[in-house]
Amino acid sequence: MPYQSNLVHYNWHWFWHWGTSETCNNGTHEIDCCRWFLDVEYATKITSAGGRYAFTDDWQTPDTQIASFEFGNNKAITWEGRSCNVFPVEGAGRGFIIYGDKGTLVNDGNGDYKIFDEKNKLIKEVKSDVKADPNNPVSASGNLDLYHFQNFIQSIRGEAKLTAPVNEAYKSVLLCLLANIAQRTGKTLHCNPENGHILDDTAATKLWMRTYEKGWEPVV
Repeated sequence: MPYQSNLVHYNWHWFWHWGTSETCNNGTHEIDCCRWFLDVEYATKITSAGGRYAFTDDWQTPDTQIASFEFGNNKAITWEGRSCNVFPVEGAGRGFIIYGDKGTLVNDGNGDYKIFDEKNKLIKEVKSDVKADPNNPVSASGNLDLYHFQNFIQSIRGEAKLTAPVNEAYKSVLLCLLANIAQRTGKTLHCNPENGHILDDTAATKLWMRTYEKGWEPVV
């Protein structure tokens, strides 16, 4: 691809050729937690609505997006991305909420959470005891990446078990990629609940994989 400005070092995220939108940039984390809590794997139906509403520029991916995932067992996940509006939800700039038939769990995106009963009475509040190390440049920002890196290295050495094994993590990433396909095609996707593959949609299936530079094709 020819060089273009407004791309490096970070803005490659917002072009479809290189990036995967806010769904895979930020949404992955919350969607992964929701999938974990709901004990679901592959969605049966995915929709996405939104676009570039805040600015008129050369970026391609949405700055405003709502994606919904249905799992065919009375469970669903809805993710909202508002990258150009910082109004908090439940006092937090990010996080997730689990709405159950007997109560609600509210997570603030930093590991703290509250549990309410069906009458919205607070019955439990937990403050995370995991803190960033201010002396370590990897985790000083508060995002706690250091703990993930340590777990990965320790697992390679046989000293720990992966907290995010690839055979689970990819299921959450797949949901985000399918939301992008639904957004780009403007269609409702229907998927195989056994593996998440798109059903009966030629235009959407064309986006399932990409064309790689000759000699750089991944071999799995």
